[in-house]
Amino acid sequence: MRAWQRMLSGRRLDLLNPAAIDIEIEDIAHGLSRVARWNGQTTGDHAFSVAQHCVVVADICALLDPAASRETLLAALLHDASEYVVGDMISPFKNALGVNYRAFEDKLMHAIHIRFGLPPVISPTLKKFIKKADKISAWLEATQIAGFDIAESNKIFGAPPESTARITLPSLSPNEAKKLYLDAFDRFLHTSEKP
Repeated sequence: MRAWQRMLSGRRLDLLNPAAIDIEIEDIAHGLSRVARWNGQTTGDHAFSVAQHCVVVADICALLDPAASRETLLAALLHDASEYVVGDMISPFKNALGVNYRAFEDKLMHAIHIRFGLPPVISPTLKKFIKKADKISAWLEATQIAGFDIAESNKIFGAPPESTARITLPSLSPNEAKKLYLDAFDRFLHTSEKP
């Protein structure tokens, strides 16, 4: 049985044993720009894509820590990069699938991190920081485009800091979301390390 996927870049990604050499940022950006958050249950002319979500999370990290390093910003941008292959499964479904799904996703994320110069496994501290930004993004998405009221969002995701609560989420086409993601990657890739 075939266990690989041909990417638009021409790369052939082995899904059972992904190699960093077969991962291209353009494939990630293209795939993520066409994967809908919230199973597509959002307002706007276009689905809110995982690509756009990842940029929002990275930007929130930069707001929360203006001295954030290149590693932090790239890790935040890439935090859902595996979804360019596996799609965006809502957390309750991931939990229902259990360990095998998570092990597969982790193996792919290790290859992605290596490809872009990050440690295969990010530190627990960095993971926690990105998760905080991820929850803030989820709150923004829930209240602005997914039909949740503020009280419900506060209960599920926690109220965001004042500095992030004013971020707005425009409706972007897949091509606009792809460009936004690639621009953020280029910007974060060239962020100098802080002393």
